[in-house]
Amino acid sequence: MPLYTNHTLIAYEHPDFLVAIKPAGLSFHQEDGEAGFVEVLRHELGGMPLWPVHRLDKLTSGLLLFAKNAEVARYFGDAFAEHRINKYYLALSDKKPSKKQGWIKGAMEKGRGGSWRLCREGELKATTQFFSFGDKATAKRLFVLRPLSGRTHQLRVALKSLGSPILGDERYGGTPADRGYLHAWALDFDYRGEQQRILLAPETGFAFQDLKEQLANIPAPWDLAWPK
Repeated sequence: MPLYTNHTLIAYEHPDFLVAIKPAGLSFHQEDGEAGFVEVLRHELGGMPLWPVHRLDKLTSGLLLFAKNAEVARYFGDAFAEHRINKYYLALSDKKPSKKQGWIKGAMEKGRGGSWRLCREGELKATTQFFSFGDKATAKRLFVLRPLSGRTHQLRVALKSLGSPILGDERYGGTPADRGYLHAWALDFDYRGEQQRILLAPETGFAFQDLKEQLANIPAPWDLAWPK
């Protein structure tokens, strides 16, 4: 079973891997001379060798999986490639989507200035499943997202394509806010015969705090009726 720690940057630790908590607004790798999250985490853990096996955008907070050795990193690399690791995200928008749940499918294509767009045809296929929940008190819509591919900016572009850009994601048309409201909420995977399910609610963001009660009442992502 995972070994729980009190460290502020760790959700839990296993003998072979750990799940870390990336803050919003911090780059994954070093950027413009500033330490990235990987460097910060290694420093906080006294130089512990770590192998990142996936990544998050700068604007995104939440759960990140790190292997503790190269063999485990290869195991997780294969697991991601074979779609055996489920990742779930939370996002907020202040604009109504064109549909409330279902699929977002297309191909990712590079646009201008480092942005991406969703097209009908192309080689970089991207597929996302989602549910959304309205909140009358705040006029916000909460999304639970399940990416079935791992493209750059996939979820940000997916929500823009629905007409509901992520709150705080100005690159893709979101309303300015105190942070980008995209959070890596949960991981669900089998590790050598043992089911691992890790869930962490967002800890920062005024709009997330306003929806704290709603967040506590929605089902865990693995309990939702995702389309087959």
